[in-house]
Amino acid sequence: MSISVPLVLLMGVAVIIALRYLGLRLWQAIVCTLFGFLLAATALAPDIRHVLHGLLDLTTTR
Repeated sequence: MSISVPLVLLMGVAVIIALRYLGLRLWQAIVCTLFGFLLAATALAPDIRHVLHGLLDLTTTR
């Protein structure tokens, strides 16, 4: 998936905005990040990647 690096940067910006303006606490962001890393190591990772790829295809083709 060639869009993975910009997507990671976009999600990083979303986390920074949530930390600054939405009241997300640092420990909550760390827990969510660790959950993402652990989820990426499970058997669901290919399915999640497939769904994200499909959603990105929908948004970029319109």
